[in-house]
Amino acid sequence: MRGKPTRRSFVTGAAALGGAAVIVRPLRAADYRFAQYHNQAESGTLHKNLTAMWAAIRTETNGRVEADVFAENNKLPGGDTVALKMLIAGEIQFFTLMGGIIGTVVPVAEAQQLPFAFKNAPEAHRAIDGTLGRYIAEEMAGKGMYLFPIAGFDNGMRQITAMNRAILSPDDLAGMKIRVPPGQMISDTFKAFGAEPVVTPANGIYPALQSGKVDAQENPLAIIEGFKLYDLVKYVSMTNHMWSGFNLMANLPLWQKLPEDIRAVIEFNATKYVRQQRIEQGELNASLRGTFEQRGLKFNEVDQEAFRAKLPGVYATWKDRLGTKCWALIEREVGKLG
Repeated sequence: MRGKPTRRSFVTGAAALGGAAVIVRPLRAADYRFAQYHNQAESGTLHKNLTAMWAAIRTETNGRVEADVFAENNKLPGGDTVALKMLIAGEIQFFTLMGGIIGTVVPVAEAQQLPFAFKNAPEAHRAIDGTLGRYIAEEMAGKGMYLFPIAGFDNGMRQITAMNRAILSPDDLAGMKIRVPPGQMISDTFKAFGAEPVVTPANGIYPALQSGKVDAQENPLAIIEGFKLYDLVKYVSMTNHMWSGFNLMANLPLWQKLPEDIRAVIEFNATKYVRQQRIEQGELNASLRGTFEQRGLKFNEVDQEAFRAKLPGVYATWKDRLGTKCWALIEREVGKLG
């Protein structure tokens, strides 16, 4: 994914025009070269759109900026949590990550994954593109991360996929070992249902299921496709228990040092490709049920109210952890919780 040497240009008027105005000049070697990490498969919509985003940035800066895009965090041992530390340290410059994992450093980021808060992905997008997202960005800046104004590439609504039984009610989760990503909220949620959460990086889901380390995992349908989990799981319970997405971040000191015209081009294309990927991911998640049913996976719906009835303690704990300001911003978007 490493590009050919390119040359510099000046990009002007981006803010005024709502886009990137390019003055074409003869090309030469890049002034800025970055690493962009993400934890998804190379075949997925996130990788496709990040690659297209950085290609557009390269073109619109006439080669001043180049970036290498690394799927599955470049197979980094330790996965997302190690990559997040590397971003903060400036060892990688750009990264996409779920709010729950960012929450291990900035607790309010876990607000993106409150269980049974957002009814669907578009509702979550509105919240994170608005005042809730801006508040999270302010808190992240204090830890050395720059969160883009339109940052939330989509993963989708999360479902439970299991090897041995369908999940019809919370009681069906009792004693089940279920893979979860890092992040305290998602573990708290499944403990409230009686499950045993097992934290595993994204590229470790398949071996965790294959080895029997876990009995189930929970993710949008696109993850089943991207990581070929359909080879192992048999039951898909449409819980829609929380939304997740991939927040586009930069190392803050690096971002602050970039020229204004470069920042304008990157932000313009980030917004463009976040919105494009959301459409593609939504269409993919919607189409996969039929595909998986043809492959023999069994689907069932659930009564969400039975699951919500188990969550007052989780909501009370997280209202305290997130703080009254953050909680008020969430309830402004989704209504009363708990």
